[in-house]
Amino acid sequence: MIEFPISLTYQHRVIFTDGVFDQENNVLAEVLTLVPAVLRQRARVLIFVDEGLIEADPALPGHISGWFVRRTGMFDLRAAPVPVPGGESCKNDWNQVHQIWSTIHDAGLDRHSYVLVLGGGAVLDLVGLAAATAHRGIRLVRLPTTTLSQGDGGVGVKNGVNYFGKKNWVGTFSIPFAVINDVRFLDHLPLAEKRSGYIEAVKVALIRDATFFEEMAANVTAMQDFEPAMLRRVIERSAELHVRHIATGGDPFELGSARPLDFGHWVAHKLEQMTHFAVSHGEAVALGIAVDLIYANLAGMLAGPVCERILQLLEDLGFKLWHPALLQSVSTEEKRLLVLQGLEEFREHLGGALCITLVIDIGQAVEVREMDEKLVRRAIEKLQARALAADVALSL
Repeated sequence: MIEFPISLTYQHRVIFTDGVFDQENNVLAEVLTLVPAVLRQRARVLIFVDEGLIEADPALPGHISGWFVRRTGMFDLRAAPVPVPGGESCKNDWNQVHQIWSTIHDAGLDRHSYVLVLGGGAVLDLVGLAAATAHRGIRLVRLPTTTLSQGDGGVGVKNGVNYFGKKNWVGTFSIPFAVINDVRFLDHLPLAEKRSGYIEAVKVALIRDATFFEEMAANVTAMQDFEPAMLRRVIERSAELHVRHIATGGDPFELGSARPLDFGHWVAHKLEQMTHFAVSHGEAVALGIAVDLIYANLAGMLAGPVCERILQLLEDLGFKLWHPALLQSVSTEEKRLLVLQGLEEFREHLGGALCITLVIDIGQAVEVREMDEKLVRRAIEKLQARALAADVALSL
């Protein structure tokens, strides 16, 4: 046997700014010159933009190009910003990966070039996969444009697309060269999309930071009103907690089976598939968290008043904690809940050993190696009863 250890050091950069493509803003220029240019004076750059952003702001591509025109001597923008279909559906179309590869190839990018991507989590995943596999990896700069991606998915080290009808079945672990969170992109988001980022903030607070949870609970009105200062605070703290876990948790590429940041996600991922993504990721995670909180309570792991307090905060933030698909059976013959297949898919994704994170108190979590399917059904039925009781109360 010939055996040598290989150690690599990565820098995981998350930068916050306002108006990244304003002419006087040099944050991006500083990022793109962190590594001296090799073999040529100007680094080659290619930019992919979520089509939804362009629909909301048709002037955005010209704004981006104008920023680079002013810095022509520094960077070689190889093409006008390239539109990419947004939303989860873009991750279901393998042709989109091929198209991005073709664009990268035609632009003559190499491993010393930069791929920039602006968009929500799905577009970041899609373009990130293409960049990570072209030339075995081109430097990727993410510019997340939703609360969900700025506080969670966009600051992570994973990317991928859906395959075989399964969420993120094809993907890589690839640390982005940098993540730039521009708060201005959040200004014109629909309220439902602004709200989605809250759920990942609550999630990470529940498993990592009780003080942050209490801060959100104390400022629930400001969060309901999407007050800019509070919205920025929630995103920045959420991003910090996520990145800190990735960088210091000891398993950034998930070689083990523990994935605490996926609390509530075994239900969420399956529910998204079952509803053909009519239920958004944020909505699905809220439901998944609710199921796992009630499960922990029924299992004697989480006190009832604490469970109810968390559920109430989720509802106060605008999340609806019921969906009929949760009680959908596999078939008319097989009465097993279809959502329970999410446990098997989660087990497969984890490498064969199931590991589910459950909250035992605010800011404290444990890992369990099995889930009682009968107790999961009871948790879902209790969640349904809770929703029905709330509907009755509203009608009185």
